[in-house]
Amino acid sequence: MRAGNRDLQLPAFVLTPMVMICRQLLVATSNSHKTAEIAAMLAPSWTVSDLRAHPELVSPEEDGATFEANARIKAETASLRLPGVLVLSDDSGLEVDVLLRAPGVHSARYAGPKATDKDNRDRLKCELAIIDHDVPGGWRARFRCAMAVAMDGKTIATFDGRVEGHVIGTEQGVGGFGYDPLFVPDGYVDTFGVLPESVKNSLSHRSRALAQFVNWMAVER
Repeated sequence: MRAGNRDLQLPAFVLTPMVMICRQLLVATSNSHKTAEIAAMLAPSWTVSDLRAHPELVSPEEDGATFEANARIKAETASLRLPGVLVLSDDSGLEVDVLLRAPGVHSARYAGPKATDKDNRDRLKCELAIIDHDVPGGWRARFRCAMAVAMDGKTIATFDGRVEGHVIGTEQGVGGFGYDPLFVPDGYVDTFGVLPESVKNSLSHRSRALAQFVNWMAVER
């Protein structure tokens, strides 16, 4: 975790939590799955909304070379257009060691600019099958999540979470989204597509980054 601009004034609802028990947070995404996951992790202390409530905002080009760079781009862009609003953004993805940590920052568009989750999983499975058809225990991988908190166009703090595990060549389960049906976290035999949402949320890269955000808010408020 890194924080900057420590003298930057946070909004009144953060500085005086006794006045407003439920804090307001805008997530710089239009991905309903991601927003729902974050809202579930922060409930009931936070009211979480996202960019679907602001259709006038145009999503910036995510051309950063790292997860953190992309998270900062999204958070700063949205917060610049929404003065005084605390904005949280994340950029996350899957890294597979044998593929030199691909898909990485291209996880959401691995099979092309308009790829669906299924398209991306299919490409990943094909590439792994070409490399090796029989890998006991699957291929080492991790989910990573970088988060940035911004206000008025400036990043206040960044956080990083990850969960180690492996990917398998056959999908299991229909839960979650993205690459979840292919990823088995360390210590488990089922994929994120099978594991209950409560278990996934307690283990996930996003929940670990969010925990750092919550702890930071408790100090900085």
